[in-house]
Amino acid sequence: MPNKMKEFRGMSDEQLSLALKDTEKHLFQLRFQSATDRLETPSEIRKARRDIARIRTLQREKELKELGGLPVEQLATRIAKLAATEAANAPGKRAAHRRGARLKRFYAAKGGKLPVAPPPAATKPTEAKKPEPKKSEPAKGSGK
Repeated sequence: MPNKMKEFRGMSDEQLSLALKDTEKHLFQLRFQSATDRLETPSEIRKARRDIARIRTLQREKELKELGGLPVEQLATRIAKLAATEAANAPGKRAAHRRGARLKRFYAAKGGKLPVAPPPAATKPTEAKKPEPKKSEPAKGSGK
């Protein structure tokens, strides 16, 4: 196992992303094969899942190392940018929400004061839609 981690640690970000994509594809093929045929080595599924976890762990470590070198002001601007993406109801707002929550925790740990300035899109109030009243339908079997 340590050999795999050493191998993964020696890779660049692009190589890690490519290895992750390949391993996920391999895991999908193994699951498909498991459902349709009989696997010769069922432990391959577990090995693939662990490799995916290793790669994601290394990616997160690199991300945290990068964030550790940033000043608090840059973290605040990133948080505001993610909040604007989330408030705009654009595609990827769930991912933006999760990344923003992680950044807020990191920001608070570095000594930043929360809440960060709200994005301009989030300051205007949204109107809630009122539910339309239901139309009554005639009872079934009445004949007319």
